Amino acid sequence: MSSHTKKRGIVRKLIDNSFLLIAGALAALIWANVAHQTGSHSYHDFVHFDVTSIWSGHVDVANVSADHAADVSLVSAVAPHSADQAAGHSDAGPQGIVSQATHGLSFHFIINDILMALFFAIAAKEVWESLLPGGSLNEPRKAATPLLATVGGVLGPALVYMVGTYLTGSTASLGNGWAVPCATDIAFSYLIARVIFGAGHPAIAFLLLLAIADDAAGLMILAIFYPQAPIVPQWLMLTVVAMCGAMLLRRSKVHSHWAYLLGPGAVCWFSFYQANIHPALGLVPIIPLLPHAHTDLGIFAREELDRHDTLNEFEHFWKLPVEFFLGLFGLANAGVVMSSLGTGTWLVLAGLLVGKPVGITLMTLFAEKGLKLEKPAGMDYRHVVTLGMVAGLGFTVALFVSVAAFTVPGAIQDSVKMGALLSFAAAPIAVVMGRAFGIVPVSVTAETENEDSDADTVTALSA
Repeated sequence: MSSHTKKRGIVRKLIDNSFLLIAGALAALIWANVAHQTGSHSYHDFVHFDVTSIWSGHVDVANVSADHAADVSLVSAVAPHSADQAAGHSDAGPQGIVSQATHGLSFHFIINDILMALFFAIAAKEVWESLLPGGSLNEPRKAATPLLATVGGVLGPALVYMVGTYLTGSTASLGNGWAVPCATDIAFSYLIARVIFGAGHPAIAFLLLLAIADDAAGLMILAIFYPQAPIVPQWLMLTVVAMCGAMLLRRSKVHSHWAYLLGPGAVCWFSFYQANIHPALGLVPIIPLLPHAHTDLGIFAREELDRHDTLNEFEHFWKLPVEFFLGLFGLANAGVVMSSLGTGTWLVLAGLLVGKPVGITLMTLFAEKGLKLEKPAGMDYRHVVTLGMVAGLGFTVALFVSVAAFTVPGAIQDSVKMGALLSFAAAPIAVVMGRAFGIVPVSVTAETENEDSDADTVTALSA
């Protein structure tokens, strides 16, 4: 193998393992802190730059207050019904959270609301396939314990966070962020779990089941609890129209994913935007309607790369671009100054680093002792507690929910974002816990070595 091929392989492996997201987040942190020290507004001006000014010649980002939702310029170019909100008439509730949609064609809006729709579409694809025959969530009997653990992984962090806001007297200002520590980052948690448990350990399958179910819960939480303004339900009729259009394309045996994306997908995104449901979720309803295989091989199964149904081709085409979009997401959202450490930071970290492992462990214990369900063979509570800490790595979705929960840029939003970023601390803590508990990594078996996937290890859940 040539050195060029090796180098290209290493670069692709880094990209596939979310290196760009980390690089974007680090670049944002450095840029924001350097700008803060020099009194510059360059980072803020970049994130909230109004792209329509490129052809209109009118740049007004410098006049947007850093303490307000800065990406409100020229909203009428995108959605006339938001023009009054952009002019400063949005209603702020008692928690200081803007209750009206206040975004325009800023870089922030393009990245968070348009490009991230493809990220959530791929997440929805994994959730949907896991429900198919052979999928990890297809048989409730197999998935019951991890699903209950997921409930603990959502309720535990939310409870710890809300108790923390009560004890610190910050419920009014920070209470809306209860869902920030509920997230689990599948990609990063999977990588850390493999280091601790090894590729062949049943804890890997347990974690993937939990993370997929957590993704599904996260999508529902975003849609239900974090609308960008009061929901306008009549616009959801357009979602139904888009879904009918996707079914018609499928019945007509249209294979190209572009037809579904640019047709029903665009209509569905627009309906979510107009209904004030976060438009980043706008592609989710059409994902199950794309032509797809009737079985699932596993979230990281290599055989999935050989499938050419429309749903898999959609993922194959967009997987690499989405990694770059995640890099932009990190760049546009992680720019907080180190002085932003505050109550919100510690509440999010408490939810992720305490609430996650405690919630997952207690619900697993309840499933086993109370409901007489079983843990996967080869797992004991050393593995469950350590796995719970691994799941405390929220990062991507936690950062996204931070922005959805606190829509007004400022000290509160930044402190919560900092907690999401610092959730990386879960990784070294989990590694140390694994060593302290004497957990030995388990290598893949001969059958799974060629696959390098969770497709076979997930069967351990039925043991």
